Amino acid sequence: MSAQLEVIVEDAERQLSAFVVVDSLRDGRALGGTRMTGTVTLGEIAGLAHRMTQKLTLVGIPMGGAKAGIVCALPPGPERDERLAAFGKAVAPLLHGGIYLGSDQGVSHRDRDVFFASAGYDVCTEPALAGIDSPWPELWRRCRYVTGFGICEGIAAAVDAGLLAGDGTVGIQGFGAVGRGVARGLDRRGLRVVAVADRYGTISAPGGLPVDELAARTDDHGTVDRTALPPGVQVDDTPEAWLDVEADLLVLAAGGDAVHAGNVDRVRSALVVEGGNYSCTAEAHRVLAARGVPVLPDFVVNVGGAAVTGLMLTGAAPTSAPLDDIVDWLHEQVAARIRANVVRLLESDPDRSRPLIELAEELADQLVAQR
Repeated sequence: MSAQLEVIVEDAERQLSAFVVVDSLRDGRALGGTRMTGTVTLGEIAGLAHRMTQKLTLVGIPMGGAKAGIVCALPPGPERDERLAAFGKAVAPLLHGGIYLGSDQGVSHRDRDVFFASAGYDVCTEPALAGIDSPWPELWRRCRYVTGFGICEGIAAAVDAGLLAGDGTVGIQGFGAVGRGVARGLDRRGLRVVAVADRYGTISAPGGLPVDELAARTDDHGTVDRTALPPGVQVDDTPEAWLDVEADLLVLAAGGDAVHAGNVDRVRSALVVEGGNYSCTAEAHRVLAARGVPVLPDFVVNVGGAAVTGLMLTGAAPTSAPLDDIVDWLHEQVAARIRANVVRLLESDPDRSRPLIELAEELADQLVAQR
């Protein structure tokens, strides 16, 4: 599927290299996140933009899919902010023209606000948000774990379908905002989180980790402070040690291709959930399906943030209500839509004869064609 628009930004003076891909439009509008890594490519962004089209279509949001990428591996600081500001100036016509670019891997809500300000873009001037009584950053402060919440709802649907015991054990690869949201949500629902992995290794405890304590010792980039870990916690800095921890459920909430042909045979969980984009390769999906291990695809369960943005920007949300009511309504919508899609996906192939991702892609593309 060819994209509607590809924009390449090169600014040698500010050392900025960036891409924006608009995969599809609905009523002239599209939305997607902005990814900031040292290796992001135009091809990667194009694939993610198409995923956004599928994701938004499945949850009934009438906006097209888009994605942006900034090639940058700088640590937080003035130089990194200069890149974000330069990106904002470059994409200002898109932001003002109906292409909403939010947060994604490497770009926090605070970073998003930096490039919004540079672009002179205030999302609250959007017609659909005219009645809202709270600033956009405050809404997102209250919804910062909504993506993890939505993934938990997808897992709850899998539990209801008998794919996982309600008191099972969980391993989580990645402990950023999504991973922490999943860990907290599952811990509160009675599942036992026995392992979490960040960039420096895997932290585990067979009897269950103190999730709230670990989250309190984690920075904005998902790195756990090793200097004050609770007693009884084991640390293993071996690459991919998270694959060696016994867990009924494996949640992949970090970079893409985490499970691939070279390590898929080490997956021992009964259920795998893609909490990040393209967490499993196509080969890994096929191998796991052949073994009878279902994988809930990213664009079916990792939808919370996109759904909240889309519901707000399309005027579906009750923006004139008090903020507490808006936030509750948004979470209810995320829960209902993700659960319904997981149920529909599981019921479409009760024998589990095909990878769930293939069925989800077919369903999404059928719905896109019907628009």
